[in-house]
Amino acid sequence: MAIETDKKGMGWFKGVLSNQNQLKKNSAVQQGEVLEMTGEEPSYPAGNSEQPVTNSNAQLFQKDNQDKIASDVIASIENMLKDRQLLSYKNVGLEDQLYSANEAINRFKHDLIKKDQLLQGKNKEIRDLENSLTSKQLLYDQLLEDYKEFQMKSNLENEEISNQLEKETAKYNNLYEESTNVQYQNILTINKLEDKIRNLEIENNNYVEQYQKIVNEKKELMKTINDFTDRMSFSFSTKTTTSNPLESE
Repeated sequence: MAIETDKKGMGWFKGVLSNQNQLKKNSAVQQGEVLEMTGEEPSYPAGNSEQPVTNSNAQLFQKDNQDKIASDVIASIENMLKDRQLLSYKNVGLEDQLYSANEAINRFKHDLIKKDQLLQGKNKEIRDLENSLTSKQLLYDQLLEDYKEFQMKSNLENEEISNQLEKETAKYNNLYEESTNVQYQNILTINKLEDKIRNLEIENNNYVEQYQKIVNEKKELMKTINDFTDRMSFSFSTKTTTSNPLESE
């Protein structure tokens, strides 16, 4: 908005200056005609070639000879000076801002260099991590292949072990059945033997009773024989004693 106002003021001031120059030309022309009519040459002080212009300007800026155009010119010049001062202040502020912006740019450049260095370091770390990850991925793939191979072998071994276990289980079941049958036969045999033993014990007890009875009978018989023998002996001894005194007589 201030720039547009400056442009409008400058355009108006150029128009005013062109009008002022036209007035100066007209005044000079009129002064030349007067000199020609009087036959005099215009006299200028030494070293001051712009004396007519200065005089005309002096006459123009005097309060008595000021007209509307001169007042407008003066007001425009004052506005231009104020605008120039304002622009000077703005330029100082802009220079300060430019200096601050340059410092900020330098800081940004320095920070950018640091960030670039840091980014390069991070990129190096990323490359190292990618290499490490690639190596670990290769190792993982190798371990996965080894695991698959191990799992395949383990499955085969487990299948073989399962088959062998089934066979051994079948053998065990057969042996267990045979053992059960043998135990049953043994139980039957033991029962038969126990029955036989009981029968033999009964027979043995009968034989013992019979033997004891025979022994008792034998004892009784021996006792009877001994008694008989004793009686016979006693009787025989008595007879002998009786016969001996007779013989002695």
